[in-house]
Amino acid sequence: MTFTIGIIGTGAMGAGIAQVAASNGCKVLLHDANSQMLQSAMEGIKASLCKLVEKEKISEADKIKALDNISTHQSLNDLGPCNMVIEAIVEDLSIKQKVFSQIEQIVSTKCILASNTSSLSIASIAAACKNNERVVGIHFFNPAVLMPLVEIIPALTTSENVFNESMKIIKSWGKVTVKAKDTPGFIVNRLARPYYGEAIKIYEEGMADFATIDHAMKTLGGFKMGPFELMDFIGNDVNYRVTETVWQQFFYDARYRPSLTQKRLFEAGLFGRKTGKGYYDYSSKELAKPATDEALLQKIFIRIMAMLINEAAEALFLQIGTRDDLDMAMVKGVNYKQGMLKWADELGHETVLNELNYLHNWFGDDRYRASTLLKQKVQDGQLFY
Repeated sequence: MTFTIGIIGTGAMGAGIAQVAASNGCKVLLHDANSQMLQSAMEGIKASLCKLVEKEKISEADKIKALDNISTHQSLNDLGPCNMVIEAIVEDLSIKQKVFSQIEQIVSTKCILASNTSSLSIASIAAACKNNERVVGIHFFNPAVLMPLVEIIPALTTSENVFNESMKIIKSWGKVTVKAKDTPGFIVNRLARPYYGEAIKIYEEGMADFATIDHAMKTLGGFKMGPFELMDFIGNDVNYRVTETVWQQFFYDARYRPSLTQKRLFEAGLFGRKTGKGYYDYSSKELAKPATDEALLQKIFIRIMAMLINEAAEALFLQIGTRDDLDMAMVKGVNYKQGMLKWADELGHETVLNELNYLHNWFGDDRYRASTLLKQKVQDGQLFY
């Protein structure tokens, strides 16, 4: 029997998920009330598949079959036959709740209802449904066609059967799945916050400029992109909104506090590459040159790494995910060289803890408080691996 997937939303994520499902033999019903958005999404999917054919990743027959598996629909009522519906619309809780309430009345009682939200509460989304046991978070990463990681997030009310079935389906599409607790940012968007936040704070203190901070993380940490390059690539509108949402949902915990620098770029519409200017000016032919002072680069690297490792240790302590899932998520979700817990073992737990304690004492800022688990590891002389 052909498995039928409904996709609500035709932005980059919706179209990407539709392509992944269709390429793996699913019948896809792609929904958007706007016919132009549907047409644009289909053109994008076709172009993406054509590129894969050119690169000899798939055959011409595979491309045709995938396109044949997708149909477009302007009415939600057309999604009635779906076995699973994945929502990939704007990150607005009230809008998502309205959509889930509507779609629940259209599909069968056995249909799984999933949200691709990156930071909103799955429990809150599920609350809009009478049968909240069948609601689950299924978070893909952009671009969905290329990024291997998918976070599967059960709400408090999600049935074990729905969670297991969701895992099975997404794995059958060739994706790497991790289980994440329904907490702000799940795994990746939570653990990655210090990469951006601490980099901005270092800049605001006048310690180094954007190019130098990026250079330190790329050369010493092997990161493919520095924090400011990555924020410009993601989009400072998207990155700021996620930062703000995570901070608010953590009851304004200092660890996740946004910066004024980030907010001002957002307010000015300087979103990065897509607007031509963000932390860097992409209209300029001259690239900023980083400082090469090795002591400075090392200081930047250790400070940001200590914050990343501390966040991973705290996530493990609070059982946001397993040790292996936490590390796997950062490698497969944001292309880190290795997971933070493995990196902690290499750098040395005492080195990390000393850096955090120094920063905490110097600034008097609770954002630098060390994880209980990290302190325990140092005390007991134990490694994460």
